[in-house]
Amino acid sequence: MEQGFTVSFPGGQMVDVAHAGGMIRTDQGGDDPSPFNLFLASIASCAGFYVMSFLKRRDIPTEDVSLSMRAHRVEHGKLDRVEIEISLPEGFPQKYVEAVIKAAGSCLVKKTLEFPPEFEIKVSR
Repeated sequence: MEQGFTVSFPGGQMVDVAHAGGMIRTDQGGDDPSPFNLFLASIASCAGFYVMSFLKRRDIPTEDVSLSMRAHRVEHGKLDRVEIEISLPEGFPQKYVEAVIKAAGSCLVKKTLEFPPEFEIKVSR
């Protein structure tokens, strides 16, 4: 499966990405998220989606469940470690605790980092 993205440069340090009829705006030095913060948010939201899906399939309410993520970077900004913490309410079924951790780990963004793709960068005229 192939997905297409088109990048444009609207001014300043902004970079817009068009995809599937929508627009994602990034800004390296302004109000919109930077590309790297958007990348980090994709990890957190992806893990959250898998946790939410796991709970919904078992008719477990999601209202009192939350997920937090901390990204640790080294000197030159390289991502060194990501910590994800799932906050479960009192009375959450113990039999599902390990399974909900596994669900968060099923995130496609996380799996892509574990097994990175090849990159091909070229110029067209």
